[in-house]
Amino acid sequence: MEVIRQFKALSDLTRLRLLHILNEVELNVNEIVSIVDMIQSGVSRHLKILLESGLLVARKEGSFMYYSANTHPDNQSLIQLACSRVRADPLCALDIEKARQIIMIRKNRTKRFFSTVAPQWEGLKKEILGSFNLNQELTQRIGTPQGIADLGCGTGELLGRLVQNHTGVLIGVDASPEMLEQARIKLPDIRSIELRLGEVEYLPMKDQEVDAVVMSMVLYHILQPEKAIQEVFRVLRPGGIFLLADFEHHDQESIKDIIGGNWLGFEKSQVETWLMKSGFQLQAMERFAVERGLHIQLFSAEK
Repeated sequence: MEVIRQFKALSDLTRLRLLHILNEVELNVNEIVSIVDMIQSGVSRHLKILLESGLLVARKEGSFMYYSANTHPDNQSLIQLACSRVRADPLCALDIEKARQIIMIRKNRTKRFFSTVAPQWEGLKKEILGSFNLNQELTQRIGTPQGIADLGCGTGELLGRLVQNHTGVLIGVDASPEMLEQARIKLPDIRSIELRLGEVEYLPMKDQEVDAVVMSMVLYHILQPEKAIQEVFRVLRPGGIFLLADFEHHDQESIKDIIGGNWLGFEKSQVETWLMKSGFQLQAMERFAVERGLHIQLFSAEK
């Protein structure tokens, strides 16, 4: 019985620590080793037991394997119970602090990347998109809602297109000050455009502030994509539209050298699950070929 395997898996302190960490963040083996201060072979053995018990899941991203707690509803009660019992333990609390430091290092790496490439960003995207005009596709589908937010707005290219035929408020959010500076240079200085500094997982926006949200080639940079989608649901008004465009999953790690990123795109089912769990109703999904054998998936969803 699966429950017996799970109880056996949880009967070891190290495996309890690992589950507690991976219920908080998704990490690869090297990162886990640095947290628990064990040799890699020992960590891998414990991870294998937790995987076989169904308490963990793993995904391959390029040359790395990433581990996280299994969020299937059948496991949630047991995982939450186990984690609640060790949360106050000083060692486990230190584990979480180390894990958060690793995530901060990853985020800072992304910020440094964008601070360097901001002036050349549109040209770098062109290397991947080629002749495919993603902003045109997004503009055609967004309609004329009063309030629109472009999350991860970058240098403001989409906002510049939207403002031409829009009478409402346009909000651009980006975590890179350098990207927003480029947007300020390029966009007209008008009151209907608001540029805000902030992370997509923790949006600097009020609940139900806008009628439409666009997230274009942003999600693959985000460490917690599901958290970002939940934030979109929060800031959208009922009946609001969400346009999400991002790479279909691929195996070309060299793409990261051109336009960065933490993920090699996403499976269609993966994005659909995140949308559904956040409360969205998927309306349509379209797939477009771009350069280097890659594809862009465009999801349309409604709150």
